[in-house]
Amino acid sequence: MAMDDVDYFLHGDDMQLVEIELDPGEAAIGEAGSMMYMEDGIRMDTVFGDGSAASGSAGLFGKLLGAGKRLITGESLFTTVYTNDGSGKKKVAFAAPYAGKIMPFDLSQHGGTLICQRDAFLCAAKGVSLGIAFQRKLGTGFFGGEGFIMQKLEGDGLAFVHSGGTVLERRLQPGEVLRVDTGCVVAYTPDVDFDIQFVGGVKTALFGGEGLFFAVLRGPGTVWMQSLPFARLASRIFAAAPRMQGGGGRGGEQGGLAGGILGGSLLGGFIGGDDE
Repeated sequence: MAMDDVDYFLHGDDMQLVEIELDPGEAAIGEAGSMMYMEDGIRMDTVFGDGSAASGSAGLFGKLLGAGKRLITGESLFTTVYTNDGSGKKKVAFAAPYAGKIMPFDLSQHGGTLICQRDAFLCAAKGVSLGIAFQRKLGTGFFGGEGFIMQKLEGDGLAFVHSGGTVLERRLQPGEVLRVDTGCVVAYTPDVDFDIQFVGGVKTALFGGEGLFFAVLRGPGTVWMQSLPFARLASRIFAAAPRMQGGGGRGGEQGGLAGGILGGSLLGGFIGGDDE
């Protein structure tokens, strides 16, 4: 079934949003909580599953199966469908969840299928199906981590994927191999061979700071990589949280000194008041 043919415009650079223009009767689907604004005349419906035409006609078991796939990939059980019920063109906008880039993919130009990282999907034209792609290799299953269970976008319309930091597109020639941090692989075409490889020596694995395994991508095909995976950003914030909370550094010392002076003044005031 043909997908809705929507127009779009990307705003911003590092904190992007995508504005989708819908003709009367057209619809877009988005992840729960991703909508920024919508114009009057757009009807918003929350549906069970991915909101595609296939899931809508699959019956109860098909809907449960589709929702289960979304749950495995870290997405919500529900999807929001935005339909233009007005008489003219209407716009709905979706915002990126953190700093990075929104990448538009015309699935018809990639064989109707795109494999992307978990939580990467942002929104799409109605009709795009969101499923899961299990890596079949045993090593990938045990050690793949972020790369083991990925999202599979299927259809012939537009889909929008979000990545962290800067995006690098790399076209691999037949037999060309690229080793990438597992979290930095944001998307690739299904003709790319994906595997997991141990980084090497024990000292490198333990103290190299790059993790124990690489994602090994073998061409032909196209790979999109992100410079700042959200897991890496979250780990840095988590590591800095005790110092921030404790007021470490020169600023923390000054804050502690000011707090001590203020606390001493208040305590002296109370004591002085008692003496009077």
